[in-house]
Amino acid sequence: PTKTTNEEKPEFAGDYILRYVILSNHIGNKVDIKNIMIELNIYESIYKNAVTGSIVIADATNQIARMSIQGLERIAFHLKTPGVSYGKEDVIDASEKTGEPFHIYKISDRKQATPGLTIYTLHFASREFMRNMRTKVSQAYDGKFDRAVIDIMKDKDYLDSRKKLRFETTGNKDKIVIPNLSPFDAINMIARRSMPEKSNGVGYYFYETTRGFNFRSWESMITSQGQFAKVPKQQFYNQPLKMASGVKQDKIEKEFESVEAYEFVNNFHDVAINTILGTYGHKVITHNLYTKSYDIDDYGYHDEFSKTAHTDTIGKTGSYTTKFAVAHTPVDYDNAKNLSDYPESRVSLQPTSSFLHDEDVGRYGLDTKVDGKKTGQGVSQYNQIVHGTALKMTVKGQSYIQAGDLIEFNLVTEQSVRNADNDPRFSGNYVITKIRHKVDKTQYKMILESAKDSVATSYGSGSTNPMGYQDNPKTASQETLQLEVINNDWDFYI
Repeated sequence: PTKTTNEEKPEFAGDYILRYVILSNHIGNKVDIKNIMIELNIYESIYKNAVTGSIVIADATNQIARMSIQGLERIAFHLKTPGVSYGKEDVIDASEKTGEPFHIYKISDRKQATPGLTIYTLHFASREFMRNMRTKVSQAYDGKFDRAVIDIMKDKDYLDSRKKLRFETTGNKDKIVIPNLSPFDAINMIARRSMPEKSNGVGYYFYETTRGFNFRSWESMITSQGQFAKVPKQQFYNQPLKMASGVKQDKIEKEFESVEAYEFVNNFHDVAINTILGTYGHKVITHNLYTKSYDIDDYGYHDEFSKTAHTDTIGKTGSYTTKFAVAHTPVDYDNAKNLSDYPESRVSLQPTSSFLHDEDVGRYGLDTKVDGKKTGQGVSQYNQIVHGTALKMTVKGQSYIQAGDLIEFNLVTEQSVRNADNDPRFSGNYVITKIRHKVDKTQYKMILESAKDSVATSYGSGSTNPMGYQDNPKTASQETLQLEVINNDWDFYI
């Protein structure tokens, strides 16, 4: 949606509206602790099933004793960036009237800072976080996987959630039996087997943001309907302070887009880790327990890359096969094989069975013969995200941004400044994987972690002879393993 403003206007980037923070105890007593709050943190992540947070309190009136705080309290607040009026989903609404308060579950780090002043931290989480620990799912579901997730979310014996669930329709279906698992574990089990209806990915993410729950694929975060380019929710820029952009822009808006600090906490170029994990090559042996047969499927990163969407490939004609996160250059003496040509980097044995529930399908609700291919694809796709390029940056707080949003990061290095261009590899689109909303007495900041599974600019085809062996003829002793026999007399000392 297009940004609009109302009567509220931020005085500076990082300004926020937080009118109250109400703490309610187990007998209904309420107190506004906003004035004794030092810091409020809210955490959301596509890798976490629920939103959690903490609030640091500086208590000079012994409020913790007067309220009989013990970990059964509720905390209610309403946080927003002023000047934004997208609607209910663009604020963090944990109010009693229009939202759903968080549940306190722990008190920690209590200490006396000065005589008469006690500092402690209250930890809170969403209602479903607590509900998940108290209930178990023991039930069979038949049909599309997204329907099973919806049933678990709304069932009064399970999560009994009233929050919005944003889900992507699955393209596969099967009968699935949940063997006495917690609701989150049950949904995670379903997520691993889910495949989107309108794209070719494997595996879903089930996570909560401050707007509600999500059950969706990676492709849904970077595309619309699995094939159309999605507009980034926000653009962020990192550039030298004295560098003029040449574009007229509101000062506050520019500060919202500016990156205060950044670091790459992970990089796809850890070739060793990604090789072992099967990101590039993976041999999956599928044993069919019903037919007593087996199939062997080899997954190759460069061969499969163009079959799924990636952060920097959507909507750019001809770029699907040129934006690998690691080049397909030969890597050994033969000057022929690349990283994808070694499927035995990881070998997995996977059991499956036809007619497990009276239908001739395997673990994904499809023909058992595709189980190995889908497992190899799903493992690599997950690794490309979790063990790919991960960017961490600090920006001004913007309540309308949430985990799973697509953003654009423009990285200007000294070299790229001279070339009047962004960094050719690490600029481009990223998906926000984690957010820490941090509010203190003076400002609202966000620490974002985001991931990309491709590069902004292609590495090119590369050399067909990177090692140069064919250009440098070797002697016979260099063509094979070099052996040397050592004949020594051994001295033993006692």
